Amino acid sequence: MAPGETTIRRQIPDRLGTPMKRLLASWEVLLFCVAVLIFIANSLASPYFLDAWNLSDATFNFTEKALVAFAMALLIIAGEIDLSVAAIIALASTAMGAAVQMGVGTPGLVLIGIGTGLACGAFNGLLVAGLKLPSIVVTIGTMSLFRGISYIVLGDQAYGKYPTDFAWFGQGYVAWVFSFEFMLFLVMAVVFGVLLHRTNFGRHVYVIGNNAMAARFSGIPVDRVKFILFLLTGLMSGIAAVCLTSRLGSTRPSIAQGWELEIVTMVVLGGVSILGGAGTIAGVVIAAFVMGLVTFGLGLLNVPGIVMSIFIGLLLIVTIALPIVARRIKHARKA
Repeated sequence: MAPGETTIRRQIPDRLGTPMKRLLASWEVLLFCVAVLIFIANSLASPYFLDAWNLSDATFNFTEKALVAFAMALLIIAGEIDLSVAAIIALASTAMGAAVQMGVGTPGLVLIGIGTGLACGAFNGLLVAGLKLPSIVVTIGTMSLFRGISYIVLGDQAYGKYPTDFAWFGQGYVAWVFSFEFMLFLVMAVVFGVLLHRTNFGRHVYVIGNNAMAARFSGIPVDRVKFILFLLTGLMSGIAAVCLTSRLGSTRPSIAQGWELEIVTMVVLGGVSILGGAGTIAGVVIAAFVMGLVTFGLGLLNVPGIVMSIFIGLLLIVTIALPIVARRIKHARKA
């Protein structure tokens, strides 16, 4: 530096701003505001919406799907996907229905439902993590396989006559209007939130989703992590099968038909990137409430189910396209 020259200090502005600004600009806060607006709209649209027991019934629209969505969120963050989750629910329910015909009691039925889900998840995991097959191709195949087995076993028949105490898992209440399913949903939200955001396993999931090759060179057991994620998805599908079968009191091969679309929509709406590497469990929780409030509100207004299906499809397209379009607009402005 020449004599007499002064040092000019340049500061690079923090584009992300303060932690409070980052929080207010987050997808989760935006989604929460949407949920509040939907809640207000529903309360104005129907005089029956604000009844405590009606709100309790509204939770049944999303709790079983959300249980699977928690595991699906981790899987998508890791760069994989499982489209066979609804078929796993159907197969697990079929296995429980076959068991009840042989006189198996409630504890055995629960174990069979969860065990079937785990077995299906392990099968998917072996094909993807073990044989290195694309998960979307594998799970489309196993979706047809698992559902097909249910149709072969049941045909156009249905299993019923479940034990009376088995109904508690899908119809029982822990306290007042708080059902067992809703409490299980809250507990699993905490468990998966801690797993993803507070453990080394969760950090490995993010790293794998951002760059699987770099994760391998960093010493992360990529294949083992992916296998565990498929196991978790199968496990949660088995638990959802227990709750759904208990709530309905019967098993049909068409049970949970189309749920894979709604579960993926719930995950993506919650801010999980379909390309992997980003997302939070908090976002999935809020997205579950949003979808539950929307479907319940439309149901109170006697909107046909096909309209709800159209809405879910459009919602999935919009939530996938919105970040991509926003990114392109941002790059165009820079250019």
